[in-house]
Amino acid sequence: MIIFVGLGNPGKQYSNTYHNIGFKTADALAERLNIKLAKKGCKALYGDGKVNGQKVIIAKPQTYMNLSGESVLMFKKKYKDAEIVVICDDIDLEKGKLRFRKKGSGGTHNGMRNIVNLIGEQFARLRIGIGKPDRDLADYVLSEMDNDFAQIVQNATDELVKIFDL
Repeated sequence: MIIFVGLGNPGKQYSNTYHNIGFKTADALAERLNIKLAKKGCKALYGDGKVNGQKVIIAKPQTYMNLSGESVLMFKKKYKDAEIVVICDDIDLEKGKLRFRKKGSGGTHNGMRNIVNLIGEQFARLRIGIGKPDRDLADYVLSEMDNDFAQIVQNATDELVKIFDL
């Protein structure tokens, strides 16, 4: 079983912000795998299905970014043997660059730090580069994404499908 967790902030005002690229990728992956994100539980909006004989859950925590670990911890406790894959934005990667790792620290990302603090470093992550801001960090990550990000989300989705043979 694999649980894909796209990080972001709930609410229309955050929908198209750089910080919500994890949500956007989770939505694109759900669409591609024909999984409807309509269930509520574990402090998340999620959906599940079978892909190539394997159970897959796709989740979008509704705790706001900095408390994402609360939702991830609940999924981890409920599905003890599941592989967890977190999808998030990363200002330390150039725009559009993808970095997949099987484990690691939370880096400079507050949502990832919260997850690491609650469950440790033993989970996979796909970081999606949004580039270094030329202004206040909070201003930047909560600003509207430009048009290039539709292709970046598609690339991230393709990468996940390839890595996990979905």
